Amino acid sequence: MGQTQGAAGNETAALRNVSSNPHIRDSITTQKIMCYVILSLLPTTIYGVYHFGIQALLIVLCTVASAVLFEYLYEKLMHLPITIKDGSAALTGLLLALNLPPRFPIWAAVLGSAFSIIVVKMLFGGLGQNFMNPALGGRCFLLISFAGLMTNFSYDSFTGATYLARLKAGEMVNSYDMVIGNEMGTIGEGSVIWIVLGACILILLGVIDLRIPGSYIVSFVIFWVLFGGHGFDPYYITAQLSGGGLMLGAFFMATDYVTSPITTKGKIIYGIILGVLTGVFRVFASGAEGVSYAIIISNLLVPLIERWAPLKCFGYVKSEK
Repeated sequence: MGQTQGAAGNETAALRNVSSNPHIRDSITTQKIMCYVILSLLPTTIYGVYHFGIQALLIVLCTVASAVLFEYLYEKLMHLPITIKDGSAALTGLLLALNLPPRFPIWAAVLGSAFSIIVVKMLFGGLGQNFMNPALGGRCFLLISFAGLMTNFSYDSFTGATYLARLKAGEMVNSYDMVIGNEMGTIGEGSVIWIVLGACILILLGVIDLRIPGSYIVSFVIFWVLFGGHGFDPYYITAQLSGGGLMLGAFFMATDYVTSPITTKGKIIYGIILGVLTGVFRVFASGAEGVSYAIIISNLLVPLIERWAPLKCFGYVKSEK
């Protein structure tokens, strides 16, 4: 009798076992998705290392390695299952590195990895529970803590403001250089060509679709045309799309599964909010950028967006009167 009750209790406990999202199962695993995203970022990463040199490579290697290490140590100390094999920590480190200047100190980059993994990701429950993109959370932490270092984009013999900052100041820049990546900036915002190539890989593999990046880019362009002060000028539109982290953010960070909506309508609303916020920061704020803050604020709005655009029920039960 006791054995029967014990078996029944175990069965009930198993039935009540609730895991973290996502709950819809598919043949593609989290590890595969992370590997696909990392591989699609390799063209941008390789170009950034080629363009900025060995220091950029050291930043990439150190942020990736430290992100994986911090996740391992946290889970080991907290007696949690080790999850570093899923690739999410490595992807966080890589995205953080691509959002850093090429001469950023290694120790500060490692500190950013610690904040991204421990504070933004693990303290909120790990993968699937974080309320904002961990890499962008780490970037904003570094931007607030080390503003001078995060805005120092000089390398080798090149010094001065970024092309976006020069545009903000009313100067003319070479938009062709911005498209091919021959400019100062973060490691990963270089060539739009390589970013789009990586994005095409993700689209063809079915990892992302165009709803979020498409609505993001279109809404930003519309906002810029209306409020940018230059009307529908292809030169300024190309420069704004090519400069800064807009393209990298649109395809690789705004589309994060955990921190973006899952419904079709929700994705479009989310993309429009992203475009409007980025436009507000670039047109009306004192700085020339704003993609990171736009994505983080939009991440915080995702629960509200999903209340406005909920999933349709698969069925319903008629109430009995």
